Formats: sequence, C-alpha cells, structure tokens
Amino acid sequence: MTTTNAATAPSVVSGTTDVPKSSSNSSLSSTTGATLAGNFQTFLTLLTTQLQNQNPLDPLDTNQFTQQLVQFAGVEQQLKTNDSLSQLVTLQQTTQATQALGFVGKTAVVDGTTATMKSSSATWHLNVPTDATVDISIANSSGQTVFTGKYTAGAASDVPFTWNGQGNDGTQWPDGKYTITATGKDVAGNNVGIAAQVQGVVSSVDLTQSPPLLSIDGNSYTLSQVKTIVATSSN
Repeated sequence: MTTTNAATAPSVVSGTTDVPKSSSNSSLSSTTGATLAGNFQTFLTLLTTQLQNQNPLDPLDTNQFTQQLVQFAGVEQQLKTNDSLSQLVTLQQTTQATQALGFVGKTAVVDGTTATMKSSSATWHLNVPTDATVDISIANSSGQTVFTGKYTAGAASDVPFTWNGQGNDGTQWPDGKYTITATGKDVAGNNVGIAAQVQGVVSSVDLTQSPPLLSIDGNSYTLSQVKTIVATSSN
C-alpha cells in the first residue's frame, strides 16, 4: 500500500489490549494430601477396632468392608493426582516466565490498532485477505481524527502502512500514540475485514501475573498475543 504522505516501512501492529486478569489454580494442597495419607494408619486402627467389637450375630458384611477400603484408597489416590497436577501447573508457569524474560529488549509484533509515533513516523501492519480498496482513518489519543485516506491494496497478510504525522490539512502532529481504523471493500463492493498489528520493543515483563505480561509501548500483552519477533541487525 502506498500513500502520498506515507513511506513504506516494516509492518507493525499496535494497540491497547485489556490486561488479562491473573488466574489462580485451586487444588487440594499437598499438606491436605499428606494429612489424609498420614491418617491411613488411623483408619486401619478404627477399622480393626470395628471388626473386633462387631456383633457376632450381625458381622460386618464382606462387601461393605471391601467398599470402605476401596473408597479410602480412591480418595488417597485422587489427592496424590491433584498434587501431581499442581506440580505440573507450577512447572508450566515457570516455563512461561522463562520464555517471557527472553522477549525483553526484542522487537515484537502484536495484534492492535494503537501505535506510537516517534520522529514523525508511525507504522501499522494490515492483514488484507483479498484485493480491496482500503479506507484509513487515524485518530490521536484524544479521539480526534487527524488523517484519512483511501488506498488500493493487494491481498497480503502483512501490508505495512507508515504515516508521517501530517494531517490532511498539512498540520504536522506531534509524536505520541495514534490509533488506526481500517475498513475495506473488494471489487464487488463487499465489505472486507482488515485486522491491524503493531510492533514495539518489549521493555519489561510482569511475572506477578499468570500468564506473564509483556510491556510494549506502555501496553500489556500476553505471550499468546505475540505474532512475530522482528530480527534487528547489529553492527
């Protein structure tokens, strides 16, 4: 996609994403499991006492006796299973945290519509599923529309759109956060859904959240929202 006031740049997607709420794992604790497992001997003592003091004329039914043993063994096994699942969840969280830390300092592409303009340049990456005429509208952080334009774009999953910060009336807008709205129509006049993405450097990771949150240009994203890691050339 080309524009008079826009230069082609690497595709980027940005946006403000709602911070997901941290999740908590509820399971029977290992302490609870250990307590019941430790009471296994107590259970056997009570059962033995029951057998010793039962009515000889009405002894404990064999099936009932077996069911009591099976039920207790089943509960104990379930608690051990819960403990194992809890350990697996903890291991998964540790793995996610380790992966998230590896993103710090790297340039990531994520779903979003809000990009940060720096040095009079802001770039978005558009996913255009079919050849279409695309209407672009850009608004500043106050919601004021500062630029509109109509362009022709070929079908592609990554169509970069770079704005130089100039409004339709020639006003040069200051650096800051700007939000893009892109709508399209194909050759038959049917509406075409166009998704936007932005890119930015991962400045930090919040490990207190589950899953961990990546901070990009002041917005928070989960690992699942990262679409691409852009390689940077080194001198």
